[in-house]
Amino acid sequence: MTLTNHNTEQLVMLCVSGNQKAQMELYNRYYKGLYNTSYRIVNDSFEAEDIMQESFITAFSKLDSLKDKKTFGGWLKRIVINNSIQAYNKNNKQHDVALDDVLYKVEDHQGIDTTVEITNIKVQQVLEALNLLKSNYKVVLTLNLIEGYDYEEIGDVMNITYANCRTMISRAKDSLRKKLEQLN
Repeated sequence: MTLTNHNTEQLVMLCVSGNQKAQMELYNRYYKGLYNTSYRIVNDSFEAEDIMQESFITAFSKLDSLKDKKTFGGWLKRIVINNSIQAYNKNNKQHDVALDDVLYKVEDHQGIDTTVEITNIKVQQVLEALNLLKSNYKVVLTLNLIEGYDYEEIGDVMNITYANCRTMISRAKDSLRKKLEQLN
């Protein structure tokens, strides 16, 4: 039986025992989706690539601390999001990154990637407006609207209360609406 036929829990158990082929199989299964998550937060493909490498190294070195091996995917996603937010905040304090609004790299979770030109002006305006928001507003909207995190999960990731999270998302949406009105 090849490793591709193993479920995630079995692969995690093999990784705990030091099986590098199992680590590579987990990496291949999760890399594309988590790269996309990181890229949406940091807006830099090289930075997202570095975050992915560091996140997998962290995850594989701390696998023995994972209590429920079935939650590996969620646990790994949380590591990636935390590392991405940390990198985004660090980079924003150092310098502003210009928005490349001509081409966006789109990758689906099956590993098929293509570069497409965004022709829909409204989508382009929303993405541009999103990048004009304060960093914490951009992060909460990305986690909520794009990644599908609920308020409790966002609160845990950003270390804020549930009520503060709801307020921040509400204010971020209002700010996004105002930015969109300015662009029109």
